Amino acid sequence: MSKPATTDLNPPLRHLLGPGPSPVHPRVTRALGAPLLGHLDPAYLAIMDAVQTMLRDAFQTSNTLTFPLPGAGSSGMEAAMVNLLEPGDSVVIGVAGYFGERLVDVARRQGAEVVRVDAEWGRAIDPDAFVSTVRANPGARLAAIVQGETSVGVLQPIEPIARGVRGTDTLLVVDAVTSFGGTELPVDAWGVDVVYSCSQKCLGCPPGLSPITAGARAAARFATRTRPVASFYLDLALLGKYWGPERVYHHTAPAPLVYALHEGLHLLHEEGLAARAERHRHTAAAFYAGVEASGLTLHVSPADRLPMLTTVRIPEGVDDARVRGRLLNEHGIEIGGGLGPLRGRVWRVGLMGHGARPENVLLLLSAFERVLGTEGHRSESGAGVAAAQAVLARGAAD
Repeated sequence: MSKPATTDLNPPLRHLLGPGPSPVHPRVTRALGAPLLGHLDPAYLAIMDAVQTMLRDAFQTSNTLTFPLPGAGSSGMEAAMVNLLEPGDSVVIGVAGYFGERLVDVARRQGAEVVRVDAEWGRAIDPDAFVSTVRANPGARLAAIVQGETSVGVLQPIEPIARGVRGTDTLLVVDAVTSFGGTELPVDAWGVDVVYSCSQKCLGCPPGLSPITAGARAAARFATRTRPVASFYLDLALLGKYWGPERVYHHTAPAPLVYALHEGLHLLHEEGLAARAERHRHTAAAFYAGVEASGLTLHVSPADRLPMLTTVRIPEGVDDARVRGRLLNEHGIEIGGGLGPLRGRVWRVGLMGHGARPENVLLLLSAFERVLGTEGHRSESGAGVAAAQAVLARGAAD
């Protein structure tokens, strides 16, 4: 038998300015190295309690079923669908991008009948149209919509939808994978039944956990199912017994990831939800100004833009993959390409969590100018950086 080759683990440093993961705060990185504890150790259970308390504060809810699921944001999506749907159920789903389409796919895999409410990739779904569709389908078990559509950079208004669905028997599920921790989403005040997110975007933690919260109406729906939840691993009622006072064993928890989430939530608590949302808006506004001053075009209209994820149209004649490759190899900057019908048409830039900082805006705009200048796109030297700096200075003065 030949001796296996060995190499040192030495990943390069990157500026993670794509659709996720986002940069990890140094305090979160340190938390990952804390001593490992067993998943039923009393000291670990105390950490779990603290994480739940901070998650409830972040979701602005008193929901008992509030905890992080093992897995990335897709596990939250899967959990919402598999716990609330049974074969033959009807579900209304808003589709304005790739992750709306994924909701449709996951719902159909549960045997559900999907009623779609579509919008062009780059525009928010009309809340009135969504609510009207829900009310026209009174038998729908749930309605699901994405708040921050990562594939297009659209921020979907949720409050008018929640207000319109309230009073029906249809539960409202919101995908907040990209938006949670970076924009407003008061779960109880708006009356949203289930919200799920992820750890690696606005919370500034490594990927691997999916925070979720489910209200009383959702819990009642779990109790009236006619058959067991198809997934043991994502059964929210069973997970609630592990995260609740019973502490019934369910799985071996990824303790280091929970430590990281604890620190990420602590950072959010220190900054404050309103201040965190304003930081994302202000950083995004500076980037928008810089992009447009550089002669580039933003894909989404101002009213619909998602502060933490921006889509920039690729200039005609410019090679998408080559630009992204040069940003990575020459400047250590990662940005994302387009998905679905936007593949090759837009770049996706993430300024979220610890990454939503002025220095990242200026770094990226400067690198864009250098790379695009040699790719045939001309702009006034330093115009993008100057425009961004003007916006950032106004914010500092305020």
